[in-house]
Amino acid sequence: MRLTKRDKAIIEDLNKFRCMDRDSIAELHFQGLKNPSYAANNVLLRLLRDGHIQRSTAFVPYVYFGPDVNMKKNSAKIGHFLAILNVYKEMIKQGAVDTFLVEPKYGEKGTVEPDIFAIYRKAPFFIEVQKTIYSEKQMSEKLNRYLNLYTSNIRDDSWVTPSGKNIFPHVLIISEQRYAVDGQYPFNVLQAQSFTHFLHTLKPKGERVPEPIKATTNNGTIKITVN
Repeated sequence: MRLTKRDKAIIEDLNKFRCMDRDSIAELHFQGLKNPSYAANNVLLRLLRDGHIQRSTAFVPYVYFGPDVNMKKNSAKIGHFLAILNVYKEMIKQGAVDTFLVEPKYGEKGTVEPDIFAIYRKAPFFIEVQKTIYSEKQMSEKLNRYLNLYTSNIRDDSWVTPSGKNIFPHVLIISEQRYAVDGQYPFNVLQAQSFTHFLHTLKPKGERVPEPIKATTNNGTIKITVN
């Protein structure tokens, strides 16, 4: 059977996010239907049967993989990638996402590897999705890798914002644990329990539809235009 436009979009997302659970696929690709989960099941079963996607039954709901993804079906990293996917779902509920890259590489092994690079509301972000608790030393080493990238003067083309600026992204740590960021970095280091929580911390109290927002960080200000 010939692949539909939606089939191709699902496969593209599965390769992009590495893996997706059935409910997330239904949420992103079957919105507006009377029974999104039922419709998603039917389409995914057909794509699986025809060899276009892969599946793991070790999770409930089932987890699906793109044809280009080489990952064990019970890999410990599946939970990590699903957490990255949840950040994406949070972001698109709050506003337009211009760019969303999963684990982009900016150098050889040992250089910084953010979980996410995103341009959101015209602002560039490196996002770390921390499901495990790091020691202060481990977090300091991670941030120092960002510092090394900053001082390398690498300015990747993907960092160019819709306004045409290529600036070093803000570093956002999403974690239940708050870390003592003692170093003064030449870029903004932000922390929040979730991306939604991060946005809420930027909103002035009592304003339901805020003007462009400024939030003071340890190293200046970050400005996000709310469209």
